[in-house]
Amino acid sequence: MQLPVFPNGSVEINAGLACRTEGEQVVYYNGHMPVFTHARNDLASFRLFTAQLIVQGSATQGDIHRAFGVPLVAIKRSTKLYRERSAAGFFAPKARREGPRLNADKLEQARALLVQGHPLAVVARETGVLADTLRKAIQAQRLPAVKKTKLDYGRLPTRRPAARLRPPARPRPRRARTARLRRRCARHLYPIQPYRLRT
Repeated sequence: MQLPVFPNGSVEINAGLACRTEGEQVVYYNGHMPVFTHARNDLASFRLFTAQLIVQGSATQGDIHRAFGVPLVAIKRSTKLYRERSAAGFFAPKARREGPRLNADKLEQARALLVQGHPLAVVARETGVLADTLRKAIQAQRLPAVKKTKLDYGRLPTRRPAARLRPPARPRPRRARTARLRRRCARHLYPIQPYRLRT
């Protein structure tokens, strides 16, 4: 019998390591002994542990690539991050890049205008910062939210509905004119003249 023997349903990483999904957890084994575990959707812990295996020499980049299907570029990036920043680099928040226009002075100016109740378009025009940049700063809670102003509909001018254009009257056919002429003649009790029908 070849050792080590991994638990049933395990995915073999190499001859000494394997992993298995148990409920919502992923457990890594060295033989039958669990050595690490993390949640199924915890990508940062997965990247951390696989980078540790590579740096410590317990596994190769090819082992991780074949076992999990992770691109080699992503594995190399995780390994470099672990060597440069250790485990804290996988859980540190991403550095927020500040735009060239939204500096500290512009931020204070925009905050003052928003507190006064100016709309976002006016703040963007006064500060020279794009409205999308200001909107992202508001979503990141770097700026206060825009105050919504209620319109006084009683002061708004009323608009009259536009007049509808009537289509031009269609000429009535000759038979309709003839029937109308006959009814008119019958009302006045005189016969229809032949020349009236020709017009």
